[in-house]
Amino acid sequence: MPSPLAAGPRRAIPDDGERVIETRGLTKTYRGGQLAVDGLDLAVPRGSVFGFLGPNGSGKTTTIRMLMGLIEPTAGSARVLGEPMPGAGRRVLPRVGALIEGPALYGFLSGRGNLLRFDAADPTADPRTRAERVGQALERVGLAAAAGKKARAYSLGMKQRLGLAAALLQPRELLVLDEPTNGLDPQGMREIRALVRELAADGTTVFLSSHLLDEIEQVCTHAAVMARGRLVVQGTVADLSATVLGSSGGGRLTVTTPDTADAARVLKEHGVTDLDVTGDRVTGHLPAPAAADRPSAAPPVADGPSLDLADLNAALVRAGVRVRGFGTARASLEDVFVQLTGEGFDVAG
Repeated sequence: MPSPLAAGPRRAIPDDGERVIETRGLTKTYRGGQLAVDGLDLAVPRGSVFGFLGPNGSGKTTTIRMLMGLIEPTAGSARVLGEPMPGAGRRVLPRVGALIEGPALYGFLSGRGNLLRFDAADPTADPRTRAERVGQALERVGLAAAAGKKARAYSLGMKQRLGLAAALLQPRELLVLDEPTNGLDPQGMREIRALVRELAADGTTVFLSSHLLDEIEQVCTHAAVMARGRLVVQGTVADLSATVLGSSGGGRLTVTTPDTADAARVLKEHGVTDLDVTGDRVTGHLPAPAAADRPSAAPPVADGPSLDLADLNAALVRAGVRVRGFGTARASLEDVFVQLTGEGFDVAG
C-alpha cells in the first residue's frame, strides 16, 4: 500500500470560497540545510475555526512565523487577508490578533498594566476608550480578579490568558493562536474553547495550532495535518473522519463485557479486525460498508461484507457473551493522523 504522504490529491487546495490564509509552495530551510517547512499549500476559509495539527517539531510554529512576517520564507508565497506577506505586514497585522510561542510580557507590570501598554503601542487604538477595552479583554479571558497582580507572579496558564487578552484588545478579522491552552488546567481549557467558539460566532476566523487532538476536534470546523514539515491532508473535520472511515472500514466498535475472550472470538468470526482487549472492553474495526452505505466524502474502497450491528449483537448473545455495552464511534482525528502518516501522535501534550 503506498504511503499516504505521497498521495498528491489529498494535498490539493480545497475550493472553499474566500480564503483568509493561502500559501503556495511555502518553504523554510534553516542554516545547515534543516528543512522545517516543505512546499506548503494551505487554504483557510473565512469564518472557519481552522485546526493546524502536528506533533512538536512538525513545522507548525515556523509556518505561523512566516504567515505573520516574523521570518522570511526560503521559497514560495503566503497571502493573509488577501495581501502578500511579509510585504503587506503594515496593512495586514492591525487586522490580526496573534498569540505565538507564548506571550512576551513585562514582568514588573500588572496584567492590566501590560494590556494598557500594548494598547498604547497600537496606532489605531483610541486612547479615550483604552481603559474600557482593557477591562473588557481581561473579563473575557477570566483575569479581571487578577488584573492588579504583577505578571511575573502569574502562572503559565494565566500568562497564556493575558496573551490572549492582548490579541483581543481590538476587533480582529483573523485570530492566530499557537498552542493557546498550554499550561491551562481542564477548566481553563474549557473556557478558552468556549471563547474560541464565541469569537467564531461573531465572524472572526480562528487559526488554531495545537498538538492536542482532542482540543482541535472539539472546536474546529476545518483542519490540516502536518508531519515532518509537510502538509499531509486538509479539509473539514467531518471529511477527514469520513476519509478514514472509507479507507479503513466501517468504523470502530466497542463491546463492554466480562467475557472478553469469547467476545473477541465471535467478533473475529464475523469479520471484525484489529481487535484489542483492554480490561472489560473489546474494540475492533468493522468491515467496510457497501458502496451505497458509504459517506459521499469517503474515497472509493473495495467493497467488503456489510455487517448489521443488530445481527452482530445477537451473535454475541447467542454465544453466551454477557454484553454490558455495545456501540460504534466515528473516526477521530487521532485515527485520521495515524491512518494518513502511519505514526503515533502525542494526544496528551
